[in-house]
Amino acid sequence: MVKQVNIHEAKTHFSRLVEDVEAGETIVIARAGKPVAQLTKFTDRPSLPRLGGLEWLGRDPDAMFTPEIEAEVKALFDQSEIFPSEDPS
Repeated sequence: MVKQVNIHEAKTHFSRLVEDVEAGETIVIARAGKPVAQLTKFTDRPSLPRLGGLEWLGRDPDAMFTPEIEAEVKALFDQSEIFPSEDPS
């Protein structure tokens, strides 16, 4: 459920509003009836996994310059509509 309060009420009853947020409610704080901020329950965000083949970057930075990887990157660019191959064939 979303509840809207004005800034004065938010300052006066902040602890109560935090308890409401902890219980799952969303609080919108308004100035002159116009929403300007929102209080929502904080959730821990899981760390983002490394994407695909980039997981090795933390271990061996020189590994990113192998001929195989450079060929793979070049092939991706060559197949791209944005970065077409310079070879007209």
